[in-house]
Amino acid sequence: MGGWRAADIPDLSGRRAIVTGANSGIGYHTALELARHGAEVILACRSAERGARALDRIRTEVPGADLLVGSLDLADLRSVRAFAAEHVQGGLDILVNNAGVMALPRQATADGFEMQFGTDHLGHFALTGVLLPALLNRPGARVVTVTSLMAWAGRLRFDDLQGERRYQRWTAYCQAKLANLVFTKELDRRVDTVTSVAAHPGYASTNLQQRAARMEGSRTREVFYGAANIVLGQSAAAGALPTLYAATMPDVAGGDCYGPDGLGQRNGAPKRVRVVTRAGDPEAGRRLWEASEQLTGVTYEVPAH
Repeated sequence: MGGWRAADIPDLSGRRAIVTGANSGIGYHTALELARHGAEVILACRSAERGARALDRIRTEVPGADLLVGSLDLADLRSVRAFAAEHVQGGLDILVNNAGVMALPRQATADGFEMQFGTDHLGHFALTGVLLPALLNRPGARVVTVTSLMAWAGRLRFDDLQGERRYQRWTAYCQAKLANLVFTKELDRRVDTVTSVAAHPGYASTNLQQRAARMEGSRTREVFYGAANIVLGQSAAAGALPTLYAATMPDVAGGDCYGPDGLGQRNGAPKRVRVVTRAGDPEAGRRLWEASEQLTGVTYEVPAH
């Protein structure tokens, strides 16, 4: 697998894909390469204007690309349901749960969830559930959930998932990204006709690192993160490679996680990586799943065999 690049993606003609957060960063480069290799790609974006700009950029690189922009705010379950209602018809081969927020001051989603847990995990849990009929309609369909190296430091605090008693932005982020891994494993256990895998980008230079600093008006932190991106980060295009491998390659198995092969998984070509043992704990998976169903009101309708 060493040296794998986007040029190695197989032909995706006839495949239909949805990428959340496709207007920038890793999501943009994921959508770009899926489209370049023949897939029909729906750019699921919170801002229709930014989504339209991303579509134009992709069309500049891939003339004739089969693209559509869909309005999706993962921090609002009404938006999640509306998006799914518009795009659930027919089949879906690839769902990339990419969009996310990082290390924000405590704030709430439209449904009252803590923003990081609500967007990074609950929004994607709900989206995957309401799109499940489309995924079940395509043999070999895949769900790729994008996590982070910070997941390795995460703990699921079942007595305070929303950070209502105690909130620390990085603790909440680590928990949300661990939840991505736990969800990936549990989805693989529950829906055996859909391949559920995870990916992480290593340290990629995107706008994610600086967004919280901008929200707080901290120019110092914004400059610091910008400098760290330049010194430590690989490009967003390189950071998208583990996601693209997980979404397209034939040797990918359910429950796997893909990340960069460099030192500390910070950068490099994609490879299958080991995840923390607690990510695969079936009891944690069950508890998170049941809590997610209760909070979102979304249940997965899986046909009996």
